[in-house]
Amino acid sequence: MHVNIPIVDRFVAYLADERHFSPYTGRCYAMDLSQYTDFLAAHAKFSVDMGAEKTALESRKADAKGRNATSRMLACDVETLRAFLADLSEKKYSLATMARKIATLRSFHKWMEKTGLTASNPMTMIRSPKQPKRLPKAITVDQIERLLAAPDAEDLLGSRDRAILESLYATGMRVSEVVGLNRGDVVFDAGSESVSLRGKGKRERIVPLNPKAVESVQNYLAKLDSERTVGRTPTSPLFVNKNGTRLSTRSVRRKVAKYLVQAGLDPDISPHTIRHSFATHLLMSDGVNLREVQELLGHQSLSSTQIYTHLTSSRTREVYDKAHPRAEAS
Repeated sequence: MHVNIPIVDRFVAYLADERHFSPYTGRCYAMDLSQYTDFLAAHAKFSVDMGAEKTALESRKADAKGRNATSRMLACDVETLRAFLADLSEKKYSLATMARKIATLRSFHKWMEKTGLTASNPMTMIRSPKQPKRLPKAITVDQIERLLAAPDAEDLLGSRDRAILESLYATGMRVSEVVGLNRGDVVFDAGSESVSLRGKGKRERIVPLNPKAVESVQNYLAKLDSERTVGRTPTSPLFVNKNGTRLSTRSVRRKVAKYLVQAGLDPDISPHTIRHSFATHLLMSDGVNLREVQELLGHQSLSSTQIYTHLTSSRTREVYDKAHPRAEAS
């Protein structure tokens, strides 16, 4: 039977209502904390008498267990946290997974201290494991062109898929952002063609659309409106499935995988690879700097964008050799 843990439920609600985390992220945090409570129950320094509950209904047992878990979380100290992390290490989780679980605990204990549930935060004494920096994967302009040309834009679904791929590459948007687009988010006015995106934390940004993307989206909408009666208001979803409802992120990933095979490209390429390629190709061109790419990608911190500088080092050297007064060999 599912155990309701009030303090975890409150924390997940806080993540959704105040931090604007996605439901998926909230579920991940809840699962990490469920593993945490299981450990605390098995290694508690104290035990709570459950004898009176042995003859009660299962729901009462679950409620008691939930209250028990809350008490243990409130009483947790640095030694207990280190024991839990040592237990996780023995399970051979990857560094990335360990870092995520530590981040969950860090956010949770910080929230408990902030709300006055605890007097201190034991996670301040815990360090996150260092992870090797992984360079984002990018593909060439030629490979992007092959992928964008793969859908048959003559029929409705093909035109939709072409519009999605063109939009991903034109803006560097995330998959969650493309499926969240409404009709009113796209501006087709000459000279100001753009799209309004809602990124992580509900942060909004406006990104220009290039002529190819505008043409593809307009072609898709013309076919959609001529063939089907679906919502046409500014709040209606832009990209819809065959039933006329909003596409899911899973559907978009499946579509990308389909066209990768069709174009003879690496099947490990993902929609996020297209985002990386967008950023890399911009930085390798003239006149675009890191701060501008940060704004386009919707990164809150410039440090998130700086990883792309590793991919453009050859271009940086080329610019340096052309521009610096003493770059020429004597």
